[in-house]
Amino acid sequence: MDVEMRIRGLMMDPNTNMPIVVLKDVGSDTVLPIWVGIYEANAILVEIEKIAAPRPMTHDLTRNLIDYMNGTLDKIVITELRDDTFYAVLWLTQDGETVAVDARPSDAIALALRADCPIYVAEPVLAVAKIGAGSQPDSANTEQLRKWLEGLNDEDLGRYKM
Repeated sequence: MDVEMRIRGLMMDPNTNMPIVVLKDVGSDTVLPIWVGIYEANAILVEIEKIAAPRPMTHDLTRNLIDYMNGTLDKIVITELRDDTFYAVLWLTQDGETVAVDARPSDAIALALRADCPIYVAEPVLAVAKIGAGSQPDSANTEQLRKWLEGLNDEDLGRYKM
């Protein structure tokens, strides 16, 4: 079973200075932080803030190619967490046929924003990687991160500076 998520925010990890995409379960307070690279975060930020580029960026090009090939991006699913790396799949439909395409979660999220399609996380991934009021931290750092993420407000989540 997959759990529908929404982007709650994009921010910088105060410990590592790496960007974090914060996904939130639409049906609970559970959040899933995914650390991404700076360029990947920028691709997500551009779409969140609706910043128009003079020429199509890579994710815009991908969305356009899907459209021009009479396809639709139906959903993205973050399917796996292996060796501290998340994996994702793009679920597309073209000419009535469903196609699954392997993708990095950051690319999948950037594309989902552009295609206005839902973002899902597989329950086993969420069970291992979620942060929420009821989750049991496996280290002091996880507990600190959970408290930090729970205490964020909308102003904090909008702050992403490169």
